[in-house]
Amino acid sequence: YRSAPYGGGQGIYIRYLSKALVDAGHSVHVISGPPYPHLDPRVKLIEMPSLDLFANGLGALRLRHLTSVSNIIEWVSRLTGGFAEPSTFGRRVVKYLKKHGRDYDLIHDNQSLSFGMLKLQRQGFPLVTTLHHPITKDLKLALDAADNWWDRLLIRRWHALLLMQKRVARKLQHIVTVSKCSRDDIAQDFGIYPDRISLIYNGIDTDEFAPQPDVVRKPYRIMATASADQPLKGVRYLLEAVAELAVDYPLLELLMVGKPQPDGYTGKLIRRLGIGERIICVSDISTRDLVRYYAEASVVVVPSLYEGFGLPAGEAMACGVAVVSSNGGALPEVLGDTGVLVPAANSTALRYAIADLLDNDDKREELGRRGRDRILNNFCWNLAAMQMTDYYHQVLEPETEAPHESFELEQVA
Repeated sequence: YRSAPYGGGQGIYIRYLSKALVDAGHSVHVISGPPYPHLDPRVKLIEMPSLDLFANGLGALRLRHLTSVSNIIEWVSRLTGGFAEPSTFGRRVVKYLKKHGRDYDLIHDNQSLSFGMLKLQRQGFPLVTTLHHPITKDLKLALDAADNWWDRLLIRRWHALLLMQKRVARKLQHIVTVSKCSRDDIAQDFGIYPDRISLIYNGIDTDEFAPQPDVVRKPYRIMATASADQPLKGVRYLLEAVAELAVDYPLLELLMVGKPQPDGYTGKLIRRLGIGERIICVSDISTRDLVRYYAEASVVVVPSLYEGFGLPAGEAMACGVAVVSSNGGALPEVLGDTGVLVPAANSTALRYAIADLLDNDDKREELGRRGRDRILNNFCWNLAAMQMTDYYHQVLEPETEAPHESFELEQVA
């Protein structure tokens, strides 16, 4: 329903999985609402415009928009603090596929989890759904971070789409997720038997995300890729660690890929800690620039309280950078023993782990090499595309269906 090319795992997922499927010999079209993804030239993008009110504001509504029920639903929901994009995207996709759906062998829903997807399933379209992680985790962490009852009310209103997602997920026939942690959490929070959920890990494009030996590392540069104002991403604990580290490392700097709102919680925290001169924020950057930033960093930090997979950790490892990560969600599955894991929501643990790596060149280099090897052996997109293709065939030919557990990677298990 939205595929931001640089922020948010869903846009990255659809970009690289579609490319890997084309590399494997398939024809792939991507239907997406705005912001639209950056796709391989061989992948056709079918734009499904919405009002995109989070970018354009409530004032974007025009008289011509009132001819669409989906537009009205989207506007009224945003006016009352809700988030209707997944639902209205599903309505628009059903309308489109009513005309063009029989051109496709299979439809793969990237977590819109809308009633429109159920309608397609009832109409006999072979449907696979990727559920990255249940946003019940986002809801809980956002409520825990809220300062007052009004903020909690707004948070609950925005997450009201969970009612739809839970109802839809329980009726879906073919669900894929991206980590064991996500599978367990989906089963528990959505009320689905775990053996109904297949596991196919995400990949990393190891050609794009690779070491850059010609780029000089900055000895006191640490880097984090995170949505700065989302409590889920744990940026607060990283900033607190940076403030403590600055006492012993006067040249320390933090590059954040993501732009905090000036009046948001993160912006206020940076000012309160007095570390604004140590923070470099970049956003809307190209993949080439992102890889260069990884190459310049001595340590990459992933402070998330929860991740359904953890693409930034995998990207940094593929680039041969030492990683310090929380143990939130699926991050231990990605890092294995090739990074430094610390308890989530613990700024002191982050501080000591970062300091240890800043002081130990050999350890950083060793972790960087081992991390790259782990990604190459376990988390490449070609492997994900091969497993997804096998799964597609089982959906299309159910008489040959194998147990779901067969999709787990033995190397990682």
